[in-house]
Amino acid sequence: MLEQRAGTETTVIVTVTVLPSTVPASPSYTNSTDFEQDVLNQTNYYRHKYNASDLIWNDTLATHARQWAQPCNWKHSGGPYGENLAEGYANVTAAVDAWGDESAKYNFLEPTGFSEQTGHFTQLVWKATTDVGCGVADCPADNANNEGRRAVGWFLVCEYWPVGNVEGDDNEYFKENVDRSISQAHGFKEKKGLGACLTLTLGVILIHLL
Repeated sequence: MLEQRAGTETTVIVTVTVLPSTVPASPSYTNSTDFEQDVLNQTNYYRHKYNASDLIWNDTLATHARQWAQPCNWKHSGGPYGENLAEGYANVTAAVDAWGDESAKYNFLEPTGFSEQTGHFTQLVWKATTDVGCGVADCPADNANNEGRRAVGWFLVCEYWPVGNVEGDDNEYFKENVDRSISQAHGFKEKKGLGACLTLTLGVILIHLL
């Protein structure tokens, strides 16, 4: 778990990824075994790349994610976990890649804490996080109602524990938990892809540590 320090204020911020298009069914969404394996494979690919240990699948997190995804509410659950959301991607790998691609906008040399442009990435590779669980729902195009914005297409929800994107004094937790990639650490130049995604900050949780 994350270290709690007396007299500090910690901010946990969660973000969502949007790709405004619907796509056909993929085995990575419709087959539970493929779904879990694809989440772990692609998540841990990025964690290896940025010097973080593998995450393990957590059924409690997956249940929470699945229950939140099913109504297709396009907002954060407000639960106790770190949370990434995405909609409209062809498969799990593409959705996680969109989160990982945000690394191109992250300042590894002088971390400035949470950013709407990099929040999915930093949660994805957060070193103190150990567990992940995800859920998915196929949301119809006519899903709008009076409760506000609804997800359209495949709606992916991933929960993480312990939470990432924790801001302490002088961005200390980002410095400790978000590392440069292996190639960056050895002076190699990486080619960055262009990600077609939009990030929105939908929830801020303030935790005052005693």
